Amino acid sequence: MKLPAAVLFDLDGTLLDTAADFVAVVNSMREQRGLSRRPDELIRAQVSNGSSALIRDGFGLASDHPDFAPLRQELLDQYLAHISVHTRPFPGIAECLALLGQHNIPWGIVTNKPRLYSEALLNKQPLMHNCAVLVCPDDVRHSKPHPEPLLKACHTLGVAPVDTMYIGDHQRDIEAGRAAGMFTIAAAYGYIEESQPSEWQADLLVETAISLTEWLATLLSQKEPK
Repeated sequence: MKLPAAVLFDLDGTLLDTAADFVAVVNSMREQRGLSRRPDELIRAQVSNGSSALIRDGFGLASDHPDFAPLRQELLDQYLAHISVHTRPFPGIAECLALLGQHNIPWGIVTNKPRLYSEALLNKQPLMHNCAVLVCPDDVRHSKPHPEPLLKACHTLGVAPVDTMYIGDHQRDIEAGRAAGMFTIAAAYGYIEESQPSEWQADLLVETAISLTEWLATLLSQKEPK
């Protein structure tokens, strides 16, 4: 593996552990309706699938149910109002981003999270302020697993996709990265559902963000001039 020209990350479940904010919102909404708390791990598994999946899973409603759209909007409004209350970078991410900075390697975010919520979240996380590019569904015609968002990020950074890494915790992240011609890394520490990261055909699988940092440190040390 050669020295990357840039490193791109998915957001929820890869860079930031945002699940606790969604757990709080979903269970608050359930409690207001006289429903019991839903187990944290079940809500957590749906975070990467977005607000619609959280409503389907958390309230047992199909997307064509008349209560579905109002509930989804309520969830989004409550999430925005309490964004980043419980969100934290995964252990090892701070060191990972610092390592990239030491080697002057730009890093960015390509997410399926709409820009309104992505920017609000990043503004609350000082560690994210050095992000060189942010690509959201609002910026492209096709979201992941289509490669368009990743290609747009590379164009913005002025780097070739083949020289770029993409790290994500969902199969669609790896599919998008592969389609873009990037080196792909599956983050097995993220919000994993039923499919196994080992089956996603990523170029590398990491169990923790700490191991990701260690792998990058080894790679970058091998590329340092003698």
